[in-house]
Amino acid sequence: MTLEKPLVRNRKLITLKDFATLGSMAAPALFFGAGLILAYLRDNRFGWLAHLSRYPWELWVLVASGTVATAGGLGDWIFHRVFVTVGPREHRSHLLALASGGVPLFVLMAAASVIDRPAVLLVPILVVVLYTAVLICFDEFVFHRVRCTRFETLLHRLLVFGNGVAWLAWMNWCFVRGGIGAGASKLLLATTGG
Repeated sequence: MTLEKPLVRNRKLITLKDFATLGSMAAPALFFGAGLILAYLRDNRFGWLAHLSRYPWELWVLVASGTVATAGGLGDWIFHRVFVTVGPREHRSHLLALASGGVPLFVLMAAASVIDRPAVLLVPILVVVLYTAVLICFDEFVFHRVRCTRFETLLHRLLVFGNGVAWLAWMNWCFVRGGIGAGASKLLLATTGG
């Protein structure tokens, strides 16, 4: 249930802590991009990154949906700097979901992307995803359901669903298509004419 309530202007100055939250919101996109560059430079199995035509569809979906999620997160960050709507408990809830759910999930997914047998990480990844989903649901049902405007709710949906679709594309690449092992085999076959 979304309520339309009068918005109160935020009179607090933007602090370094605010920019730290902005940085944490943008971190997945930055680290993912940096990880791809490092993988390309250090691992021959990622040689396909030099050829756009060889990018798996999952990478395109991940980039598109990750962009939607980042735009939603940035919009939400700006919204909260202009209007007062987040209390300290809700802010702690966001940080808990990011620090204890999002960061470990990103690290596990990055590891699954470069190892030969990503299936060994499937159960830990699913445990972290379920834990993170519980934290996000708690935040949505306790704080957002009652306190958010329709526009703010839209920004949250863009952030959550964009990240969810990006994760599903990444999961498909790692666990259905075999991740880098499958990509390296395809590239090897293409370059050897096999």
